Amino acid sequence: MTPAEEYREIVRTFTDRVRGTTDWDAPAPVAGWTARDVVRHLVEWFPAFLEGGAGITLPTGPSVDEDPVAAWTTFSEGVQSLLDDPTSEAKVLTNPHIGEVPVPTAISRFFTADVFMHTWDLARATGQDETLDPQRCAEMLAGMEPLDDVLRQSGQYGAKVDVPADADVQTRLLAFIGRDPR
Repeated sequence: MTPAEEYREIVRTFTDRVRGTTDWDAPAPVAGWTARDVVRHLVEWFPAFLEGGAGITLPTGPSVDEDPVAAWTTFSEGVQSLLDDPTSEAKVLTNPHIGEVPVPTAISRFFTADVFMHTWDLARATGQDETLDPQRCAEMLAGMEPLDDVLRQSGQYGAKVDVPADADVQTRLLAFIGRDPR
């Protein structure tokens, strides 16, 4: 699957959760966050990462405070357009922590993965379907487990949550990134 196809698939589910949200002030599983903050996080961190590392500016819509649905859809459509652009593969993102990476690979590795994981946060906050693709959960968990120390030191992940060893892969992934799936 190409980064564009992967993003399209993952963002479809997240966008469904965004459109299904009726209470933007509902508490999210991330301490101190609301449903609105989940969308705010995604809409706000990635543009600076992309612009600083590749000089690419994404389109902006209304603020997340004004209209979280329009803020998300405008932003997400911009990411998809970038990935669908055949010239994007030749563009490089440079970052002191990851070196030089083709833009579509950087989007897949850092942003698409973040959207996937935050789909659960938004669904949990808003009482929607929390089911994540088990194969993708397994792939992400397998890729993240060897980086446990690095990920914890980044400050981007909470402490692991204890779950039974025989828990399903979604539960294990969520616990690994610091969410209490119970």
